[in-house]
Amino acid sequence: MQFTLKAVFAQLVTVALLATSVAASPVAANVVTDAELNNWLATTDAKLTYISDIDSTNPLADRAALNTRVIYCNRRTNNVCGGDCTVYDGNSRCLNAPDTQCLSATTNVGFCDRAGCGGSCNQYSSCGTRLDNGFCYTPGTRSINVPFT
Repeated sequence: MQFTLKAVFAQLVTVALLATSVAASPVAANVVTDAELNNWLATTDAKLTYISDIDSTNPLADRAALNTRVIYCNRRTNNVCGGDCTVYDGNSRCLNAPDTQCLSATTNVGFCDRAGCGGSCNQYSSCGTRLDNGFCYTPGTRSINVPFT
């Protein structure tokens, strides 16, 4: 079996292109849609607390469609997230979230084991244990990093 320099070069270029395309592929965040989040809010029996950065007197409040919504709760039962849950609607903020056991979001967020979005952090997109309705099991979470969207 003979290999010419041209054939070897062509194979190396092909491997390099495949490796580059795999490395450059964006990670799917597996985020929930606003409709899915609204459906969960309408049908859950969890105790909900709402917090928001939206100022109703702000003339730019209509831009809130660009906000991220995050639900984080303190209880997991099998594949169900619930208990006492907080619903955040806003942008670019570190949320204090002690006792969080599971969360769901409309964009990729980070969750950390220390307050102030410090310590060891992971991304919603790399959730190790997916739960029903787009939730992620996040034991030990103490804060959530909401990106600017």
